[in-house]
Amino acid sequence: MRRMNDWQRTDLAGEWQLCHISHDDFVPGEAPTTLEGMAGYGESGLVGRVPGNFELDLERAGKLPDLFFGTNALLAQRYESTHVFYGRSFVAAPPAGTHPRLVFEGLDTVAEVYLNGRQVAWCENMFVPLEVELDALKEGENQLVVHFWPACVYARRYPVSAGNTAAKYNFESFRLRKAAHMFAWDIMPRIVSCGIYRPVYLEYRPLPRLTQVYLATTQVDVRRRTAQLQLFYEADIPEGELAAYRIEIEGHCGSHAFSAGDRLWFTAGKLKFTAEDALLWWPKGSGEAHLYDVTVTLKKEGRVVDSYRLRAGLRTVELVRSSTTDAFFGGKFHFTVNGRRVFILGTNFVPLDAFHSRDAQRLPQVCELLEDVGCNAIRCWGGNLYEEEALYDFCDEKGILVWQDFMMACAVYPNDDDFGWVMEQEVRTVVRRLRNHPSILVWAGDNEDDMFATFEPFGVDPNRNSITREFIPRVLAYEDPSRPYLPSSPYIDTEGAKVPMEYLTEHHLWGPRDYFRSEYYTGSVCNFASEIGYHGCPSAASVYEFMPRDEAWPWDNNPHWSVHAACPETQMDGTYGGRVRLMANQIKEMFGQVPDNLEDFALASQISQAEAMKFFVELFRTGRWDRTGIIWWNLIDGWPQFSDAVVDYFFRKKLAYHYVKQAQGPVLLAFAPPKDWALRLMAVNDTGRELEICYRVEDYENGSTLLEGTAAVGEDVFCLGQLAYSHGEKKLYRIHWEYEGNSGVSHYLCGNPPFDLEWYRNFLTETYGYTGWKA
Repeated sequence: MRRMNDWQRTDLAGEWQLCHISHDDFVPGEAPTTLEGMAGYGESGLVGRVPGNFELDLERAGKLPDLFFGTNALLAQRYESTHVFYGRSFVAAPPAGTHPRLVFEGLDTVAEVYLNGRQVAWCENMFVPLEVELDALKEGENQLVVHFWPACVYARRYPVSAGNTAAKYNFESFRLRKAAHMFAWDIMPRIVSCGIYRPVYLEYRPLPRLTQVYLATTQVDVRRRTAQLQLFYEADIPEGELAAYRIEIEGHCGSHAFSAGDRLWFTAGKLKFTAEDALLWWPKGSGEAHLYDVTVTLKKEGRVVDSYRLRAGLRTVELVRSSTTDAFFGGKFHFTVNGRRVFILGTNFVPLDAFHSRDAQRLPQVCELLEDVGCNAIRCWGGNLYEEEALYDFCDEKGILVWQDFMMACAVYPNDDDFGWVMEQEVRTVVRRLRNHPSILVWAGDNEDDMFATFEPFGVDPNRNSITREFIPRVLAYEDPSRPYLPSSPYIDTEGAKVPMEYLTEHHLWGPRDYFRSEYYTGSVCNFASEIGYHGCPSAASVYEFMPRDEAWPWDNNPHWSVHAACPETQMDGTYGGRVRLMANQIKEMFGQVPDNLEDFALASQISQAEAMKFFVELFRTGRWDRTGIIWWNLIDGWPQFSDAVVDYFFRKKLAYHYVKQAQGPVLLAFAPPKDWALRLMAVNDTGRELEICYRVEDYENGSTLLEGTAAVGEDVFCLGQLAYSHGEKKLYRIHWEYEGNSGVSHYLCGNPPFDLEWYRNFLTETYGYTGWKA
């Protein structure tokens, strides 16, 4: 939750002293705990930046080259057994009557914290803030030293069982609460890193004070415009007598308001009240995302002693789900907001940067892309970390729903009480932080861990996973009972375990990643796809930014291409490196051959990706409500690479970005997949009102009109007409439409591959004017 108050802070960001030493030279008991001890220890005399990352500090000091260029990312592995020390002095002047607390919003990951030479805290979790009561704080100058243990070395202290499994680079990550992607992923490099990656400050907190505020919408009546609300509060009050204390809440949205209050009978309690003439919060495409400015105050004898201020959206959410589906889409998986079904058009939100200290500076531009491309949802993926507060604020304001994974991914994690307790503490902290955001739609226990359990040769039953079936839901039942919960994505419950995975109602559609119109995709029967994507090469201009120009071609057996397919080794067909060959195979499948130069390779790959992503979105939109949502993979890269992202690391948009933006518009005209020798032209209207749409379909080759007319199209999907279709005829149809002064243009690629690259290039420049593949 975003808390705004008048508590004073001392910001500790800026330049810190930095030193480091290898684990082989490290002697416990001799490590520095003061600035004087850091001088001359190991490699010292360096300057660290906070917020920051160790490797970035080494780059600035000239000790490492740009890790994002060429094969340099592999050099980071040299520092995986390094102890790192950051230190600084500061002056403290706590206001009278306050209690100073040291707050690290993000420590990565295993760290000892020393104040004036004395250890005051220990951290083993990068996902949650570390807050330290400072009894040893001195008036005047103080010294702060943070000692980061090498995560890869520290992880050896934890037990690993034969039943645990993960990708081969990720076994250190089982019990370390550190972003899993940092150990190598198919979308991120192996840069294990450490550092104070988010703000750090002293906060002077008063007593008495509010410690928890949770405003939940328990019921809405859309017709009567009322909302039933419940405020949970908790306060820290040292006095024994409470009769003089009162809790009050006020909310304002323009001229609309609500208020409630009561005296305190205990230091925790609930206020239940009704918001009349309520303005509800709706997701994008369903209505306005109304937000109330809410103030919760703790008063003593009429005087405000503490307050919370937040922005609240009044809405209810529900997941309607069955375990399995069938060949006729007989299953159910859809979300409702305020009792109305919402068709989900979303993207997976993955790491913004391999170095998370840079997330905050990249986030505003990424948010602009997110709104522009037309998404009404994101899925915060479980191999990442819990995102900056600014992302959730943005989603609240724009009506973008958030599917929030907890941070576990693609593994069979420990299943014991020790790890369960760690996860309980993490989940409780995260939920208390985020639960007041109306954009949060659903909690999910992990990413693909149920799938990984079933992949095991001895068939581990995912329903025996006590972390996602017992520990996490137990916390949610008490901390946020207002939202649905999925133990995994995709979730394989006891009924789902009895059928092939393709009959799950919610699925990740990766499969063989062959031609995008293959039976795997067109024959899929899941109601909801929470992952689906296709490879697309960055432009030649971007490729030349992350590898030497004279070594950028050919792609085959090229170590630069392998490393920038996120392989932490240089062999092309090693783990993840083979994704480059997959990209080439997808090009060959569509065009019959692989180009012999980088610009044409990038063009062919971007066309292949764009047509695939366009097809996936249109497949789901024209098939609703059999299909109820798609969350595609993914918006933007977190480092320079060859991937499924539709925007590369340098913010250059691939062709797929433009195709997806058009396919996710509020009004879409698109052909459904051919059936019975015919193509059906479908109109999808998400404006919430009936529209009169003028449309025309023309043959690209000769410009002849094949279909045209005007139709009144209400909400949902409407068939405008059909054309005869043969898989043996290669054609391009252009689709034009107009409504209320707005216009749209799209196309449909007819027939089976291979297609002619020059033919498509000409169409692309004539129809859309796109040349983004060039250097």
